[in-house]
Amino acid sequence: MKDLTFQTMIAVFEEIFGRGLFWAMVVIAAVVTLAYVFVLIRDRAVSWHKFLWAQLSMPVGAILAVWFVMAITQSSPADIGGAVDLIVFLGVAALGAIGMAILVYTAGALIYPPKKHSES
Repeated sequence: MKDLTFQTMIAVFEEIFGRGLFWAMVVIAAVVTLAYVFVLIRDRAVSWHKFLWAQLSMPVGAILAVWFVMAITQSSPADIGGAVDLIVFLGVAALGAIGMAILVYTAGALIYPPKKHSES
C-alpha cells in the first residue's frame, strides 16, 4: 500500500466490515445526514432541548462505536498494540459520538416537530 487513495480506503473498509455491511452503513449515514439537513431547513432554528439530549447521548455513541468495531474485527482491548491503534479507536469513538448526536437530534426533531404558533 504505497499510495493512500480514496479507492484504497474503500477497499480496506470493505475488507474490514464486509462489502454488504460497509455499504449499508454508508447508505444509513447518508439517509440520516439528509434527514438532519431536512430538519435544520424545516425548523430554521436549533431546539436547545433536543440539542441537550443529543449531547448527553454522545458518550453512548462513542462506546457503541468502539464496541461495534471490536466485535466486527473480533478484537479486544488486549489487542491494542501501540499509539496508532489508540488513535484509531479514539477516532472511532469521536465519530460514533458525533453520529449518535446527529441521530438523536434528528430523531427527536422528526418525532416531535416544533409547535406552530398561531398568528392572531
